[in-house]
Amino acid sequence: MDLDTVRTFVAAADAGQFQEAAAELAITQQAVSKRIAALERDLGVRLFTRTPRGAGLTIDGQAFLPHARELLRVAERAVASVCTGRRPLRVDVLASRSAQSGLMRGFHRAHPDIELDVMMLFDVETAVAAIRAGTIDASFRAVAVPGRPLPDDIESVRVLDEPLQLLTGPAHALAGARSVTVAQLTGHRIWMPGIAPGTEWAAYYDDLVAEFGLTIEATGPNFGSDALLDTIADTPALATFMGEHTRLIWPAGHGLRRIPVTDPTPVYPHSLLWHRDNPHPALTTLRAHLAATATGHDSAGTWTPDWAVPR
Repeated sequence: MDLDTVRTFVAAADAGQFQEAAAELAITQQAVSKRIAALERDLGVRLFTRTPRGAGLTIDGQAFLPHARELLRVAERAVASVCTGRRPLRVDVLASRSAQSGLMRGFHRAHPDIELDVMMLFDVETAVAAIRAGTIDASFRAVAVPGRPLPDDIESVRVLDEPLQLLTGPAHALAGARSVTVAQLTGHRIWMPGIAPGTEWAAYYDDLVAEFGLTIEATGPNFGSDALLDTIADTPALATFMGEHTRLIWPAGHGLRRIPVTDPTPVYPHSLLWHRDNPHPALTTLRAHLAATATGHDSAGTWTPDWAVPR
């Protein structure tokens, strides 16, 4: 059903005259008559009768009017759902307690009027495919993993270098240290069951191990952060790495320690990815917000893999 004819019908019904409907729609009275006639042919009924005062609705016209109004409302909602800036900005973060999620919370506090849909995809390939398909507007990732450059239509900018910290239980040999050097971690077992082969974070920790001779174990099932914290608290031989901005809560009895790592400080490079042709105005606002709050990259005394793109 042609929406222009439906819109013309509603305008004529409201005005009670074809001439006034024509003026409202900025078309000729003849065009109004033709549209109404076409709609009547499609429906197989008469919608108007001529009266001395203009045009009145028939019984069929009265029955059709509320449905015609609903058709126009549905059409307006359909258009609004995809109009630039009218739908929520859809952003992918790696985990709800991650630094990336913290960046989005900061953006929401600064711009509470912007609607957001925050989701969590798994790996960079999935995120890039979603950006190119228009399923999401942006994603936070570490880029670019060796051998897997970003497509030409995907832009990226480094927005946060997050220092790693060592997380230990109270009985661990390093639990009392105010800070530890990377060299002091040699020989200690660092347990990270959430490292999934093929992901960008797996590539990051592989390079960290190769660069400094560390021992990182990814054995065992990943039952989530709560189970990881329970194990670290109860096992003096194990520690784990945790981002400085990762937000975790554990029972007071765990006695866990977050210890800065130095000489150098390994930092995890978070970047924002988006499609270069994405017109959503809130994406521009997000990029400006992140640019204004970003700290320096590749600072003295820090380490990142060679493939982490600083742009």
